[in-house]
Amino acid sequence: MRIANSRSIPSKNSRTARSAYRMVVLAIILVGLLLLLTSCVPGDGKANADKPANFLWGIWHGWVAPISLIISLFNHNIRVYETANTGWWYDFGFYMAVISGFGGLSLARRKKCD
Repeated sequence: MRIANSRSIPSKNSRTARSAYRMVVLAIILVGLLLLLTSCVPGDGKANADKPANFLWGIWHGWVAPISLIISLFNHNIRVYETANTGWWYDFGFYMAVISGFGGLSLARRKKCD
């Protein structure tokens, strides 16, 4: 008597289709992420003398600074740093984000075990 295996081996076509589906989903996510990151770059006109960029905008602009730098090569209205800002607090947020990146600033670090 032969016992049927509960696992079926996927065919090559189903693996290829699944791989193509994953690539399409990844491409959509990357395009969406790129649009999200470029929607609030410094110099886009949202900050002005009446409503200057504050501490939180400084953090955001610090995180997107590399992307802003690339965009500023092609669009001269976009800057890496927002000039219409609140001063020291914007600067503090900007430099804190530039230094830390996405989690590089840590108040506690683990020691490496020898």
